[in-house]
Amino acid sequence: MQNTEVLVSGAGIAGATLAYWLRRAGFAVTVVERAPAPRPGGQTVDLRGAGRDVITRMGLMDQVRALTVDQRGLAFVDAAGRTKARLPADAFGGEGIVSEIEILRDDLGGLLYEATLPDTEYVFDDTITGLDQDDDGVNVTFEKASPRRFGLVIGADGLHSAVRALAFGPETECVRSLDLYTAWFTAVEEMDLDGWFLMYNAPGGLVASVRPGRLPGEIKAGLSFRSPPIAYDRRDTVAQRALVARHFGGIGWEVPRLLRAMDAAPDFFLDSVGQVRLDHWSRGRAALVGDAGYCPTPLTGLGTSLALVGAYVLAGELAASDDHRVAFGKYDQIMRPYVTEAQKLPPGGVSGYAPSSAFAIRMRAVSMRSMTWWPMRALVAAQFAKAGNIALPDYEHTAVRQDRAVRDARGRTPS
Repeated sequence: MQNTEVLVSGAGIAGATLAYWLRRAGFAVTVVERAPAPRPGGQTVDLRGAGRDVITRMGLMDQVRALTVDQRGLAFVDAAGRTKARLPADAFGGEGIVSEIEILRDDLGGLLYEATLPDTEYVFDDTITGLDQDDDGVNVTFEKASPRRFGLVIGADGLHSAVRALAFGPETECVRSLDLYTAWFTAVEEMDLDGWFLMYNAPGGLVASVRPGRLPGEIKAGLSFRSPPIAYDRRDTVAQRALVARHFGGIGWEVPRLLRAMDAAPDFFLDSVGQVRLDHWSRGRAALVGDAGYCPTPLTGLGTSLALVGAYVLAGELAASDDHRVAFGKYDQIMRPYVTEAQKLPPGGVSGYAPSSAFAIRMRAVSMRSMTWWPMRALVAAQFAKAGNIALPDYEHTAVRQDRAVRDARGRTPS
């Protein structure tokens, strides 16, 4: 490519992974991130299947394992805290609802961010506001920084992608809502989890969950509720906390304590749950990766795998071709079957995660107890086996070739 300067929007898992592989291939990478620094907080994410392979190829697996969160499995509890069903972490050979490798999102993101330094330029506390494409590049405007020009622009900026909105169309045309909202936050509470990820359901589609953090006394909490689409300011966390509190007022178990902890949590985050469905993941010189292009929802447990694999494949195809149009086409061709399967929700979908009635909650506990039996075992195993349903190409030779080409063109050796 004549212009090897790439702008990546979003410094999360997909964005940092893409930056890493693009830099290895000799591209000059700038990452713009709305947050003022790498985002803190977040729940544990699963490393499964091909996602593990990408981390291994990055040489980060030992560091990931050193930061894993020890969890015994998932347990459903009632309002009195009594366990109604359990699924141990080893029930499916480490590939069940709680996987063998669970790592906090900010820990994984931190490792990926550090792996891109010092060769990647980061612009924090800013976002893209305009894209003007022509035959040779993209003129980009920012909320704060001066306009700049790049060869390609990649949106790795999540469910509410700015790049997708500018290059593909409004969110309402790209995102399929599941009528579910979840608030995530860290709580410092004295709760005896005994290593278990505990989940409590209340009628009305309400879900409260707590799981161990990596640090002593740290609990990762979640509060989910079913609702038709809600219009709210995504920057107004005070109003968001009030919204969550209204939905969970008067609910039992540990919910009152969690609501108090939510008010003090510095990493509180509320978001809708939806899937991004697009026929193509590129428009001209703009493309999408990870949740921005094909968010599967947290219900699948496969979002991290898609982000890692998608970034690896996109960078590899860009390194392997002199034409971004060919590279984007190959990226779509390789990833499309993988994404299509990964976006299929597990049995029960939203109703399985957040049952609406007391009867449905009891039936879900029965279903949970039968997950290790045939035929439920086969259905659950198939859901998580999707993480490995792709043969990762080997781009090492193309990365070396591209690196040499860029070195020769610039008259210097990329660091």
